[in-house]
Amino acid sequence: MELKQQLQHKIDFKTKPIGSLGKLEEVAVKIGLIQNTLSPELKKPTHLVFAADHGLADEGVSPYPKEVTFQMVMNFLNGGAAINVFCRQNDINLKVVDAGVDFDFPTESNLIHAKIDRGTKNILKEPAMSLETCEKAMNKGHEILNQQFEAGCNVVSFGEMGIGNTSAAALLLNKFTGLAIEDCTGRGTGHDDEGLKKKTTILKEAADKHSATSPLEILATYGGLEIAMMCGAMLQAKENNMIILVDGFIVTSALITAFKMDESILDNCIFCHHSQEKAHKAMLEYLGVEALVDLQLRLGEGTGAAIAYPLIESAVLFLNEMASFEDAGVSNKE
Repeated sequence: MELKQQLQHKIDFKTKPIGSLGKLEEVAVKIGLIQNTLSPELKKPTHLVFAADHGLADEGVSPYPKEVTFQMVMNFLNGGAAINVFCRQNDINLKVVDAGVDFDFPTESNLIHAKIDRGTKNILKEPAMSLETCEKAMNKGHEILNQQFEAGCNVVSFGEMGIGNTSAAALLLNKFTGLAIEDCTGRGTGHDDEGLKKKTTILKEAADKHSATSPLEILATYGGLEIAMMCGAMLQAKENNMIILVDGFIVTSALITAFKMDESILDNCIFCHHSQEKAHKAMLEYLGVEALVDLQLRLGEGTGAAIAYPLIESAVLFLNEMASFEDAGVSNKE
């Protein structure tokens, strides 16, 4: 019997009606397949938040000023953001990474210092990054992910912070899927109708300005340093056969980029939350996946993954600890 059938058999003979634990059963099978076992384990869950600035922010694609990126990183380091609260609640190890913030953080701060540059270039004038810079960011992502893996982590989730990064994610979605810019562009951190119209016009101009074809070229031209670093980390997590928890519009743009480089990465991904950012639904449909929950969040930081983590735990715990009909001496159906 194949492992998938064995897992399903184990689930079906628990003391419950067939299929009655719904999506948790699907998650349990997936995690068992990733770890190639009937008794999977979650070890040292870690949440990586990558932060970087974006040159395109100078064009007013966000209602917030660029300084909010470094201010929010300081908030993460001081334990005051939503992601800090939910990681503390669920005993998730939170790591904050400076991938390319235009600010000099104190060296003694509890931050992973991985600054590749002080933000990307303005895409209206030139590509966001050179190919060399993009590769450097991806390699740094590999390295950071491996540090967590070597410390015993086997389940990782991702978050981000960067004023202007919904614009980068929208452009990546446009280039990878061919969806119209209007369908890729949402309100981000809270644009009104006029702001959304301006943002869409700017992104159309940026999309038309450059010609990039390979996934790496597209990422370098339109992405962000935090998106490139996340993409590298995700590919390394797949290489290490870890469970990858995906949440949010910007994080999913990094995942789509990684998917374009290695389609098998989806075997290791659990999509946690369906974001309220307009085009996230289109991303999930493009990948042919469904998110576990929809709490109407659009905060960023990977909050949906941290909030959904107890559901992942529930899937593993029922698989490992719930009695079978035989164990419990309960009569099964005819």
